[in-house]
Order: sequence, then C-alpha cells, then structure tokens
Amino acid sequence: MNSHHPEKMMLDGPRGRLEALYHQGEAGKPAIVVCHPHPVYGGTMRNKVVYWMARAFEELGFSVLRFNFRGVEKSEGAWDEGVGEADDVTAMIDWLEANHPNSPLYLAGFSFGTYAGLQAARHDSRIQKMLAVAPAVNLWSFDFMLGDTRPLTIIQGTADEIVPFEQVKTFVAKLPHVQFYEVEGAGHFFPNHLEALQRLCKTFEKS
Repeated sequence: MNSHHPEKMMLDGPRGRLEALYHQGEAGKPAIVVCHPHPVYGGTMRNKVVYWMARAFEELGFSVLRFNFRGVEKSEGAWDEGVGEADDVTAMIDWLEANHPNSPLYLAGFSFGTYAGLQAARHDSRIQKMLAVAPAVNLWSFDFMLGDTRPLTIIQGTADEIVPFEQVKTFVAKLPHVQFYEVEGAGHFFPNHLEALQRLCKTFEKS
C-alpha cells in the first residue's frame, strides 16, 4: 500500500463502526495507533498534524492506524467526554494486535488525542512506547501517568496558543522518565514547524 494512499477501513468499536486509515508497514516493525484532536472542535484523523505524524511513522516502516473517534465523520456513536473515546483507542489497539501479533505496539496522540490515548494505554501493558504532541494538560488531568515508567516522548511548541507551554513543562517535571522536545516558536498546530515535528517524531523509535 502506497504510504500516500492508506487503506480506508471501517473497524468495530465499542459503540459501532469506526472509520480508519491504515498503512501496512514492514514485517516485524512496530505498529502504532495515532489519535486525533478534539472532535467537538473539528478534530479528525485527517488533521494536518496527525497526517504528518502518521507519515513520519510510515517512513520509519511502521504499520500505522489512524481513526476517527465515535461520532466523527463516518464513525458511529456520539461524543462521550473522553471516556468512551479511550475505549475507542483500546478497540484500535486490539485490532493492531490481532493483525500484527509479532510487532511491538506503540501509541501516539495530538492534543485531546493524547488524553484519550494515554488513558487507554495506562492500564494496557501491550503498549510499549507512547508519544504525546501538545498534550492538553490545561484541559484534563494527566496525573494518571504518574508512576508509569514506560518510554514517553512529549513534543510541545513554545508558542502554543491553546496548550500553554509552561503548563506542559511543569507536567513534564513530574515525569523524570520523559523525553521532552521543545519546538521554539511553534503554535498548537505547528503551522510553520511541521517538518520539525516530523523529524522529532522520527526520533521516537530511539527513545
């Protein structure tokens, strides 16, 4: 499957079918779920940041699954305040595990997607590594991650107009195992820094 044309799929979720885009990578390489930003504010799996994240992982040879949370575009169901959305992520992890039984499983998210994704991953030992881009620590508590010693990479723009940089930096200080990257001058959607974001995503495998 060409990396520019991932396969369109409808996968089983906890409250109906979920629309997804899937890129099959190299055998034995990691398989990763990528979670999109807030559905209520227009977030979808086609968000530009999510797209660039997915492309970075595809170029590393990963199998990549991005999907629309319940109620977004063709996905069935309705917004569930982040609780059901975490269950959606678990369903996608289940699908990746079933289809890539010999691959390490990773998780990545952007903005709200970091909250739903990490909520799903916190009790899921199948997830070996996690990546959070602009984690919305000002909107939700991420203290559930305290004590988690699995590799976690956080990427944050210093000029983020939605998620304050200093609040992310304060959160990172609570998690000494985190690999933290600052993107100088980058806003929430990395409008002028998407290539820098992609380069940093490609360091994820080395974390």
